[in-house]
Amino acid sequence: MKKRRISEAQIVKALKEHESGRDQESICREYGIHKSTLYNWKKKYGGMEANELKKLKELEEENRRLKQMFADLSLDHQILKDVLSGKI
Repeated sequence: MKKRRISEAQIVKALKEHESGRDQESICREYGIHKSTLYNWKKKYGGMEANELKKLKELEEENRRLKQMFADLSLDHQILKDVLSGKI
């Protein structure tokens, strides 16, 4: 199955519909998601507004990029240490 990109606003809307009492099956069918996805969203994003969710996703992406940069720099640093110590 092709993975769909669902916007932050749609996630918040689906969660609010679920909280208001709409059954999970119709929500899942409408958004084309599995019921476990809905529960994962509820666990992760429950009680958030769309702008808060968007900010969270931006911060997670920035964190991912920074971790990658750190890993790259650490590897470069280790290689330079090995070259200077004569191991390579």
